[in-house]
Amino acid sequence: MMDKKKILIVDDEDDLRKMLKFRLEATNYEVIEASDGEEGLNKARFERPDLIILDLMLPKIDGFKVCRMLKFDERHREIPIIMFTARAQMQDEKLGRETGADAYITKPFEPKVLLGKIKELLK
Repeated sequence: MMDKKKILIVDDEDDLRKMLKFRLEATNYEVIEASDGEEGLNKARFERPDLIILDLMLPKIDGFKVCRMLKFDERHREIPIIMFTARAQMQDEKLGRETGADAYITKPFEPKVLLGKIKELLK
């Protein structure tokens, strides 16, 4: 029995988090949740997830900052981060990549695409 991979979802939309959690748990991932950037950062540091799904527009600390803080930290820089946002502009994606995001998925999203990306990053 392989260890379940742990995924942290940081998003302030409760319904979206619940739906994602349901989907990911059905695919045999362990899921932890955070509803703002500060909580997300703390949980990332404390829980050491295998992957983070990170919204950009977050209360307290935005997703870009959370991503940057984790990627510039020796202990956490290996954690793949999927930026997850309703902002589809190219400059947002560019900024996401500059802050170290490993993937960028725009909402509304195709769950299959997200699950595929997670699988790819958790190899």
